[in-house]
Amino acid sequence: MNFNYFVMKQLLKVKKVGAFGIIINVVMIFCGTANAQKPLYQAPWGIESYTFRKSFPIDAVKTLDTIRNMGFTEIEGSGGNISPQEFRKLCDERGITIPSIGASYDQLMQHPDSVVYKAKILGASYVMCAWIPHDNGVLSFENAKKAVADFNKTGKFLEENGLTFCYHAHGYEFQPYENGTLLDYIFNNTDPRYVSFEMDIFWIWFGGGDPVELLKKYGNRWKLMHLKDLKKGAKKDLTGLTTPENDVSIGTGELDIPAILKEAKKTGIKHYFIEDESDHVVLQVPQSIAYLKSLKE
Repeated sequence: MNFNYFVMKQLLKVKKVGAFGIIINVVMIFCGTANAQKPLYQAPWGIESYTFRKSFPIDAVKTLDTIRNMGFTEIEGSGGNISPQEFRKLCDERGITIPSIGASYDQLMQHPDSVVYKAKILGASYVMCAWIPHDNGVLSFENAKKAVADFNKTGKFLEENGLTFCYHAHGYEFQPYENGTLLDYIFNNTDPRYVSFEMDIFWIWFGGGDPVELLKKYGNRWKLMHLKDLKKGAKKDLTGLTTPENDVSIGTGELDIPAILKEAKKTGIKHYFIEDESDHVVLQVPQSIAYLKSLKE
């Protein structure tokens, strides 16, 4: 029913219920309508810089203009063959902040001081690592055990420098271990004071995990989130690798995006980054934004 028509019908009842009753009715109508229209996604709009991995090296300025024009106000990482100082300046000029950056495992283990230096220049609060070195596409217990020790050590160093370390799970951690998985082992053996996590909902699902259940299970250990979607019917495995064609516009794939966002909000995640690893980012990213904007609580 048209909203204005509905209000008029209520106003026509004034002789029966009186002015006071009408005021109550109209207030209730407006409150109900406002609640019904409340968007589900209410966080700042963030983008993972890897989405524009092909365009950043060609022209970082134009790429950041595109990112700004799409409505993004946060970015994870940096881009282009420019210094952190220049990248920060370009982002500042466009009203884009950099709450999180990425660093490789080797960088974090061998040169953690340089990671801190870069994070400070960019104004980041989080440093994430998205890959644990392992051979033959299989994460072993020894790989996970070493990563736990390394993450605890590096996480402590970052925390002492005012930064939060996050491990970005990539799907290969769902190898069975005891009564759970190696991901459970990593969670249970890293120090919560020094090691947090970033959930990439695509890779969690790809590896056989349930994003909603893992959000419930580990609560505020999750600090950041990558938003993306997996093509319906895509073959899944424990490699943490797949073809770009399996990365589709958010809302068109297998993941239950509304359920994930609702649980993420309860968990307290503050920074979400759309990441699109396909070859069609100019088309798909706006579609993903439109879908997220269409969701209501």
